[in-house]
Formats: sequence, C-alpha cells, structure tokens
Amino acid sequence: MAVREILRMGHPVLLQQAEPVIQFNTPELAQLLEDMHDTMIAANGAGLAAPQIGVSLQVVVFGVKDNPRYPDADQVPYTILINPLITPLKEEIEDGWEGCLSVPGLRGVVPRYSHIRYTGFDPQGTAIDRTVQGFHARVVQHECDHLIGVLYPMRMRDLRQLGYTSVLFPDRDELEDD
Repeated sequence: MAVREILRMGHPVLLQQAEPVIQFNTPELAQLLEDMHDTMIAANGAGLAAPQIGVSLQVVVFGVKDNPRYPDADQVPYTILINPLITPLKEEIEDGWEGCLSVPGLRGVVPRYSHIRYTGFDPQGTAIDRTVQGFHARVVQHECDHLIGVLYPMRMRDLRQLGYTSVLFPDRDELEDD
C-alpha cells in the first residue's frame, strides 16, 4: 500500500493540462493506479485525479460506498477512467455542495451538468462508455476537471457559498478533515 501526498490548491501541477496516457497495461500504470486507490481510500475521498498526487496524466479513479464525507450520497461504482471525455446530454445544470482533497476544510456550491456521458479507457485499454446522472455525474465532472487544471472554486458562481466544512456542517464531525 502506498499512500501519496495530496497536492493542495496553489501547487502548479494542479493548474496544468494533463497528458494523455499512451501505453496501457504497464507496470508503471498499475503502480500509479494502486497508489491512487490507496490514497483516495486513506483520505475518504469520492475520487482522485493523478495530478492531485503530482502525476500529470489523464487518469482518475472514483467510487462512493458508505463514505463518511458524503453520508447522503448515492453510491457510485469504483471506476478507473483513463483519457476521459465528458459529453453533456442535457443543458440542465444542478447546483450542489462539493469538497476536494486538494482544497481541505472547505465546501462550495458548484454548478454541474445533471446528465452526462463519459467515455475513456480502463487500465488494459478497453473502452468505457457510460451515461450517468446526479451525484455520479457530479463526481466524474469534478475529477475530470483536475485533468484540465480546474479546481471546484474556479467553477463557483457565488463565493458567498464557499465556507469551512466545520461551520457549514457543524453536526458532521466526520467531515472535519476534508
């Protein structure tokens, strides 16, 4: 198990456009994916993008099942998504609270497409093509934003809806270490 340091907002790698993965099914990719999984789990994250651990590649992992940081969220199947492409299926935008392991201690209301299609590849290079909505769609969009150098506060429309988790949700002690 290798838990890596999660870069915080302000680090230049988090503002870069990530490079596409060229070679699949390699030992280096497998090690990166294991490190990302271990890091996400250790931090109780809903997802993690490779740039968040200092690797500027188009790789994200995500999944939510009984996560204390998102106690009311729908489950999202654990997914490894490489070289993703997101296509909105409806113009409908939903506002929702988001946090980020690279922006610890804060939550903000972020607009996201409610229905999307995402495509990409698994670690072996097999195509992935899913249509999702709701929280699943939000998680995918959030993680894929990291691949284009965007953190959720950059998407917010109203910074009055940004605050410390401990103030916004005082009854949820489990959110304290965002």
